[in-house]
Amino acid sequence: MVEKELGQATIAYEDPDEGTVERTVQNEHVAYFQDHWIVKTGEDDEGRDVVRRIPATRVYYVERTVERFEEEVKTLRDQVQSFTDDLRTKFLGGGDGGDGNDVRRVDVESGESSGRS
Repeated sequence: MVEKELGQATIAYEDPDEGTVERTVQNEHVAYFQDHWIVKTGEDDEGRDVVRRIPATRVYYVERTVERFEEEVKTLRDQVQSFTDDLRTKFLGGGDGGDGNDVRRVDVESGESSGRS
């Protein structure tokens, strides 16, 4: 099986010790998660990945090569859709065969539930 080339990403960020740093890595070695960019910087002696978490506020830009821009946007849209579906299920219910639109009334003073309406 031939491994598909996923392109490269260049991230420019402010490092407290080194000043402005520009690092180029393979696309699969950079990701955005919880207001941080995560970049694989190498491996330790045991072969485990070493990553650097960079707060989004310290990043100037991330430039990536992509096969097709439309595919990249679709991937992002799919990730957002998955995230919102997870939130909807977590906070509104669902997954139990219902349509996720059930409302449970709770008295805010007593905390007692009056059932679904």
